[in-house]
Amino acid sequence: MRKPIGALILVFLSFSVVYGQSAQTAVNSAEKKAVIEALCKNLEQEYIFPDVTAKYVQMLRDNLQSGKYEGIGQPGQFAATVTHDLMSVHRDLHLSVRFNPNWVKEERNRKELDEAAIRRNERRSRTTNYGFNEIKILPGNIGYLRLNEFTYDTGAQDAAVGAMSFLSNADALIIDLRGNGGGSPEMVQFLCSYFLGNPRRHLNSFSYKDIDKLTQYWTYTYLPGKRLDKADLYLLTSESTFSAAEEFTYNLKNLKRATVIGETTGGGAHDNKFVILSDNFMMSLPFARAINPVSKTNWEEVGVEPDIKVSQNKALATALAMAGKKLAEKEKDPEFKAYYQWYFETYNAALNPASIETEALRSYVGTYGPRTITLEGGSLFYQRQGQAKRKMIPLAEDYFLLDGNENFRLKFLKEGDRIVAVEGRNPGGAADKHLKNK
Repeated sequence: MRKPIGALILVFLSFSVVYGQSAQTAVNSAEKKAVIEALCKNLEQEYIFPDVTAKYVQMLRDNLQSGKYEGIGQPGQFAATVTHDLMSVHRDLHLSVRFNPNWVKEERNRKELDEAAIRRNERRSRTTNYGFNEIKILPGNIGYLRLNEFTYDTGAQDAAVGAMSFLSNADALIIDLRGNGGGSPEMVQFLCSYFLGNPRRHLNSFSYKDIDKLTQYWTYTYLPGKRLDKADLYLLTSESTFSAAEEFTYNLKNLKRATVIGETTGGGAHDNKFVILSDNFMMSLPFARAINPVSKTNWEEVGVEPDIKVSQNKALATALAMAGKKLAEKEKDPEFKAYYQWYFETYNAALNPASIETEALRSYVGTYGPRTITLEGGSLFYQRQGQAKRKMIPLAEDYFLLDGNENFRLKFLKEGDRIVAVEGRNPGGAADKHLKNK
């Protein structure tokens, strides 16, 4: 399998942290010229759009000839200026130049350092659990996975299998890609396969400057463990969801397998690799263009548009409410329908909190058998004899859950306009009723 190179430009920029940068000494005219010429050569050899390549090269050589870069002494500023100039011609977020002499040195010595470099990269990935940063089952049997990157380093597949196994019994699944900067198309392929059953499905292809070359990605026929192809699937996105994370989202959206919730993604659809330009400079070079088999295009520059467009801060709450509602609506068994409805009410209240007038809240204050309701600081509080006091959170005007106790709710009962009793309920539907004391 080829080395994964479909990384987001943010991953590329993070090399300065991973490898460290040498102190920035002034860059001279000879090196600037060498960097520009190497940049032009690599663009002409592999950049995916020949017509854009011609514009890039003409602009770079014109700037060099006019002396635009002569007044720039700091190498970091030179790299940033050249990258900005490239973006002014054609916005490709996978294309950039960066000052990083330490990376260049390690890359040139890679034959000698391969084993050590592999171990070091593996350890870096392992410290973040290969991007699988949070995995849990939420109330209502809704699985949640926060996936921060798509790495395919040694050990990443095992982490993916473990995550999918943990989530395999969930009735709905939320994958949080907000801030995921991308990574490997191979991990995209592997994870997509868990959400699509056989026969195999065509996920994506990459085309190159050589029009006779094409790489296709299809789902796997065999996977370790259980597929999640029947679970309702929700993907959370933000403006910083990028590259391989966008591919994952775009694949499953176009196959109508997932509901995308959040913000339009960053818009980087090209596969890229890292190339040495000089002793001190490197570039991220886009060399392949994604082609989706359904849309016949990709998300470059435009991003992936969500099905439900909300701010990234509301994406999870929206997904939980949607998942709970759908599970409750499609369930036929009364017991499980009540179970899903119970948790939908919780999630919906978090998304759409009820507002109750103070006068109405005052009418609930009182003693109901062993239960006491008080009003403190604009909120109702509940206390049963011998138990801790808990804040009451409204689900509706007369229906409340207790903060910190997901398995108990209170329903106030009226006769005309007068509160006469309170009824305690649990997820199974059981209720006990206490009259309001005179």
